[in-house]
Amino acid sequence: MSFQPRLAALAALLAIGTAAMAQQPPPPPSVQAPAPMPVGPAARPLPPGPDAEAAGSITLTGRVQQWLLNPNGEIDGLLLAGGTQVAFPPHLSASVQQAMKPGDTVQVSGWRTPGAPVLRAASLNANGRSVVDQPPAFGSAPPAPRDPGALTAMSASGRVARPLYTGRGDVNGVLLDNGSIVRFPPHIGAELATTLQPGSTLHAKGWGSRGPLGSTIEATAMGPTADGMRELFAGPGLAPPPGPRGPAERGPRGRPLPPPAS
Repeated sequence: MSFQPRLAALAALLAIGTAAMAQQPPPPPSVQAPAPMPVGPAARPLPPGPDAEAAGSITLTGRVQQWLLNPNGEIDGLLLAGGTQVAFPPHLSASVQQAMKPGDTVQVSGWRTPGAPVLRAASLNANGRSVVDQPPAFGSAPPAPRDPGALTAMSASGRVARPLYTGRGDVNGVLLDNGSIVRFPPHIGAELATTLQPGSTLHAKGWGSRGPLGSTIEATAMGPTADGMRELFAGPGLAPPPGPRGPAERGPRGRPLPPPAS
């Protein structure tokens, strides 16, 4: 092959390579990382649920009449002297105890649930201290699961002083005239609403705790009399017993269920 044809072929190859490089797509644009979520004191209180949003935010002031406890002995609410129930998550229990005690005046900001005398608290202020319901810090470990074996077999009886509510307005317990609290799932509260009216006699057995702050039981059986209690469930993590009061009744870790309330 002569020199000129080879030079022409090389020029053609260079032209093809240049055109191919010109058709390569541009590099992708740089992506900026999203801004980190605020944590710690700068974090805002938890937003309300759909039902609370419909009710609107309010602030009220009242005197703390009584702590409201869950079956684990943690404070998850309080009762004001005017009859309003204040609900908040139990992880605020220690902070609330440090800020106030029964008899103190407290200012509560939160969302009132329509049709129920309950206020879901976003913040509580008493004695110059403030307790705010904040989301957990980003990346923090979840709380350790509770041991069902820490609960004690208990029974309770008395007259219903008032129903207790969740933050959404569902009945999930009652306060008895002797100060004891009986808790149960909301669907049980709806099903037995007519037998849980103030002034009604209630007998219950189940699992709970009793201490300086008060006594609360998670009912496994309830009824208007000790002999007329209805079995709700056998206990944490176990199936209901086959009969109303058969020998197979068991609670946490296979322990016998508590005796009927006297």
